[in-house]
Amino acid sequence: MTNPNPQMLRWAREKAGLSQEEAAQKLALRSKTGASMMIDNFEKGVAFPTPKKLIEIAKLYRRPLITFYLQTPPAEAPKGEDFRTLPDAPSPKENANLDALIRDVYVRQNIVREALFDAETAVNLDFVGSINNQENPTEVVRKVTSKCNISVNEYRSTADAHEAFNYLRKKIESCGIYVLLIGNLGSHHSNIPVEIFRGIAISDKYAPFIVVNDNDSKYAWSFTLLHELAHIFLGKSGVSNIRTDSNVEKFCNDVASQILLNDSDFNSFGITEDIEIDKIIEVASAKSSEFNLSATMITYRAYSNGLITLDQWFQTAAHFRKAWHESKKVQESKGGGSYYITKKHKTGAALINTVKRSILDGVMTQTKAGKVLGVKPGNVAEMVGL
Repeated sequence: MTNPNPQMLRWAREKAGLSQEEAAQKLALRSKTGASMMIDNFEKGVAFPTPKKLIEIAKLYRRPLITFYLQTPPAEAPKGEDFRTLPDAPSPKENANLDALIRDVYVRQNIVREALFDAETAVNLDFVGSINNQENPTEVVRKVTSKCNISVNEYRSTADAHEAFNYLRKKIESCGIYVLLIGNLGSHHSNIPVEIFRGIAISDKYAPFIVVNDNDSKYAWSFTLLHELAHIFLGKSGVSNIRTDSNVEKFCNDVASQILLNDSDFNSFGITEDIEIDKIIEVASAKSSEFNLSATMITYRAYSNGLITLDQWFQTAAHFRKAWHESKKVQESKGGGSYYITKKHKTGAALINTVKRSILDGVMTQTKAGKVLGVKPGNVAEMVGL
């Protein structure tokens, strides 16, 4: 049997953000000369992993098995623009996890797009790329809410942040956009912090995707969803985080915040110029639950209206993120819900329904369906209700 390419073994490990020692530990390698030496020998062609061990390596590095038999690294598929500005350099592992997540989302989107065309149900969505960031955000808000039939009064009348997000998601999915909640690579051990990414938009004319990092607070989900929706209307695919250093990100934030909170309502909050940080945190916290809004979004409006500085907005955002992380630990200690209920909610009704129709139409295999839904092929029937 042909041996794997040692250079590809090294490339894939480095892309996964793992040192030789970390890889050896996760693969449970043992050797008298040292486990990391075995990885080094694999990468120099001195020794080769067994077929079983190579499968484990492929899983750990999150690469198809065929990758290790290539002569050169595969060309990276276009993944849109990186709209993020990171105050601190992320670790190689965090970068690798995000790269793997983006690859996975694009694979899912490509499978769905092909299925829509194979079933002859693909529809050209004319609103994708229909605006530009030189337009007045207020006018864009009108276009977006009209197209998606979003009512801010209905949004605010929902019971809580969870239902408020569900309301927006249903409206946006009805326009032909798929909305997923994903914050890791399948387990909490690979959670990706919101500082690394908050949302992803794939602005495809036939199968646009939005991914919201569900490691954020539920109030923030709605804001991120609308931010990425603005990306879809702009026709700009890419990955975003909380910072607004680019004109595109500031524009998308302005659109999202004005959809949820108009100037009249914001002015009623009593946030004025030179407000103390403690006071704006107090006001934002109180109004957050009342209006089903992210407290960070409220303070963003204070920044965009020139009432606080960018640094002050980052300070308040850091405060609310810390509070959310602390409350999340308490929630996790109480345990989660049913696997399938949770998985279905993360996947979204639009994607589940498309997969189900595609299977029944014979244009999507169980294996591909499992890839799209993020489950094993044997769990597809339960997920889609077949």
